[in-house]
Amino acid sequence: AFGRAHGLGALRTPADLARLVPVRDYEGLKPYFDRTQAGEADVLWPGQPLYLAKTSGTTSGTKYIPITRASIGNHINGARDALLHYVHATGRSQFLDGKLMFLSGSPALEQHHGIATGRLSGIANHHVPAYLRRNQLPSYDANVIEDWEAKLDRIVEETLPEDLTLISGIPPWVQMYFDKLLQITGRPIKDVFPNLNLFVYGGVNFEPYRAKLFESLGRPIDSIELFPASEGFLAFQDEPGNPGLLLLLNSGIFFEFVPAERFFEENPPRLTIADVELDRQYAVVLTSNAGLWGYSLGDTVRFVSLAPHRVVVTGRLKHFLSAFGEHVIGEEVEGALREAMRQFPAVEVVEFTVAPLVSTDPAQPSRHEWLVEFARAPADAAAFAGVLDGALRQRNTYYDDLRQGNILVPLQLTLLPPGAFQRHMKRLGKLGGQNKVPRLSNDGALAEGLVKNS
Repeated sequence: AFGRAHGLGALRTPADLARLVPVRDYEGLKPYFDRTQAGEADVLWPGQPLYLAKTSGTTSGTKYIPITRASIGNHINGARDALLHYVHATGRSQFLDGKLMFLSGSPALEQHHGIATGRLSGIANHHVPAYLRRNQLPSYDANVIEDWEAKLDRIVEETLPEDLTLISGIPPWVQMYFDKLLQITGRPIKDVFPNLNLFVYGGVNFEPYRAKLFESLGRPIDSIELFPASEGFLAFQDEPGNPGLLLLLNSGIFFEFVPAERFFEENPPRLTIADVELDRQYAVVLTSNAGLWGYSLGDTVRFVSLAPHRVVVTGRLKHFLSAFGEHVIGEEVEGALREAMRQFPAVEVVEFTVAPLVSTDPAQPSRHEWLVEFARAPADAAAFAGVLDGALRQRNTYYDDLRQGNILVPLQLTLLPPGAFQRHMKRLGKLGGQNKVPRLSNDGALAEGLVKNS
């Protein structure tokens, strides 16, 4: 149906795709997704989807992303190949002999007009290869528990007697698991699981969590970064120590890249992989065998290698801070925090977010507010805030201009009490699983909620 509506019989080249199919996000394609979800066949791809991946949208509420028989291999093989690349690069395969922990959403699936529906991580759970499944943790019974805190208690109970060698999950939720283990055993994780040597993660930048996570472990371990999304498995870290993620160009996804600063133009340029340049910010657009056509993923990336093509994820199109025209992105605030932590090596961060403090009082100029929950706070919070402010000025010329012109004054560092972010996510019903705290926001709602309920 989509092909007929857009004249795709004439599609032969990337230029044809750009001419025939506009860039649209979930909202723009929602009429087609709604038809698919209602059980109609042959809407975006031949037949019905094999699954619908259920995920939270920033403006549309719950989103239902189709996964087809043609596209399921992209999700499963991408994660498999990330592990195999690690084994090939390091020669370390011993972790495959121990227990493998996947902290994920529930594998229990609902039915929408005959289509199995659930979280992507839960769907992927049904496709874990047999040679890994025998070592997989947690059990199905533990994994289907919806309440995150109850689920965590059960997971700790199941895993304590086991020889855990790999753990996979979003860093803040892995940290919660480690905290619970430390609370029960009183021992660093390296003593509880002496053979735990590999951490697999995706969805957020690991750097802000690294110090506290490794302190809980008692030693550093190897890590593999993934770039998964409900819309497709896009890239993985193919070389240990190389922060670039290998883009999967032969996995059922056709990539286009829109220069991020031009994304909101009426007809922005759409570049193919042949046209991209190093160290520029691009918005990612997908056309795939899941039935996505000119689909704006919402993520931004920067190429750090063109042979092969490797990217780092730099943020979200909708998660930027530009209340004063500064257009600060996630990569810049994370880099500023990393610099401040380098200068204050004793500091450990649990979680953070940045929001605008907009003032209408000339005597109280506007500024950025950094809301940070520390595991170990800086002895001199004002000095730490000064380094943060200077590091952000170095990374963002617009912010620097606003600071030079005294349109913005130095940032405000707000220290939140222990557990503030967890309590906030719990109130929102987003504790655990694949949920993430936004790094940046353009209004004060998140900041107000955190401070009010701390």
